[in-house]
Amino acid sequence: MKNFLTPAETANAFINVGKAKATNTAGKLFVLAILAGCFIGFAAHLATVVATGWTIGGMPALFGLKKFFIGAVFSTGLMLVIIPGSELFTGNNLMSIALFNKDITFGQLLRNWGIVFLGNLVGSIFLAWMFARMSGLTSSNVGATAINIAAGKVAAVDGHNLQFFFRAIGCNWLVCLAVMMATAAQDIGGKILAIFFPIMAFVTSGFEHVVANMYFIPAGIFSKHFPGALSASKIAADPSVLNWGTMWSQNMITVLLGNIVGGALLCGGVYWWLYVKNNKKEA
Repeated sequence: MKNFLTPAETANAFINVGKAKATNTAGKLFVLAILAGCFIGFAAHLATVVATGWTIGGMPALFGLKKFFIGAVFSTGLMLVIIPGSELFTGNNLMSIALFNKDITFGQLLRNWGIVFLGNLVGSIFLAWMFARMSGLTSSNVGATAINIAAGKVAAVDGHNLQFFFRAIGCNWLVCLAVMMATAAQDIGGKILAIFFPIMAFVTSGFEHVVANMYFIPAGIFSKHFPGALSASKIAADPSVLNWGTMWSQNMITVLLGNIVGGALLCGGVYWWLYVKNNKKEA
């Protein structure tokens, strides 16, 4: 028995995947989405810890290697999503394959995306509150890192939103390719490797993932409550720049739209056209 699916088999597999996701109950979708938000949050917290302390003489050091290790550990998040099973908004952008093939309706697609997005948000913010507000894990240097990461995502600079839109396209293009590759792999080792490289690539490259930011930005907001973390951060002079409003206006909406373009169109749409489009006619 072969240990992987061909590209055509993989793309066609997402017809049944999309139909199953479109018809699942709202309660199950919501709980599975909360789990995915938590799983991505675990990886995001781990990445924050790994990002802390890379300095020599007070100056940033080994930039590329630091980014590589952050990306390497962050890949744990999608492994937890895919292998035990849960519902991740960005991965569910591949439901576009079933939509374009007319196996699900646009209303079913929006129902799934809406429920899953909300569940991912609840799970991510819950984990950020638990780790960055209640556990004390971000009370000092790790908290300063969390604040700096979040502040960098909401910085009000010229062209910021447009830049983040294109970063978000690249991100979910790679995330959805990781999901497709993990689906193609027929053993757990293959799934782990299939997930690791694209996720490592998107994080190391500096791309933007809307569900990851559901953790990163709230974690920074919660970490502001610790004086030691705030005083060591880059926004100590003006903590107000990082808040729940700038989270949405400066990041989340833009990144959400870019992720949809990268995942639903450049990945799902292209592979539907290449390998799925003529299936019904041929049948």
